[in-house]
Parts: sequence; C-alpha cells; structure tokens
Amino acid sequence: MAKKVQVPTTKSAIMAALADAAGITKKQAVTAYDKLLEIAYAGAKTPKGIVLPGLGKLIKAKSKARMGRNPATGETMKIPARTKVKFRVAKAAKDAVLA
Repeated sequence: MAKKVQVPTTKSAIMAALADAAGITKKQAVTAYDKLLEIAYAGAKTPKGIVLPGLGKLIKAKSKARMGRNPATGETMKIPARTKVKFRVAKAAKDAVLA
C-alpha cells in the first residue's frame, strides 16, 4: 500500500513545508515566495511574459470585442475588448499531474 503524501492547502502550511524542505525559517520562506510572485507579476507584464520552468508561462493577452448573450434574459450584448492574464501549463507539470 502506497504512503499517502500530505499536501499543504493553505499559504501558512505551504510556507511551513517550503521552510522545512529548504532548511530555512518560515519568515525567510514567506520572503522568498513573495519575491517570486513579485518577479512573476512583473514578468507577466512584458510582451513575452515569463516562464516558470517546470510549471508554465504567465502572459498578458488581449481579447477582442465580441458579441455575447445575457444568460438570464437571452438578450444579445456586446462584450468589450479587454486585457487578461493567461497561464500556459508546462509539459513537465502536465506529465507530473496526469501521471
């Protein structure tokens, strides 16, 4: 019977697991995590986005204006163009999750 791995589900549990694995304090783990997010957010704003190796690519993308339908009334309406954030999952992440 395989041993079940405990997966942290809250930020504090993730930080505790990260600190334990890296041999650092929880405060240092939070600082490193916050800095990683800061770098990812800044990188996503660039035209090419940012690649997080083994995880995926975070990019800013524009969507065109289009026609849509209000689900409550069925009325046709125009949906304006907007900018959104996309995340493209890396092959390594897909293989690890789907294996």
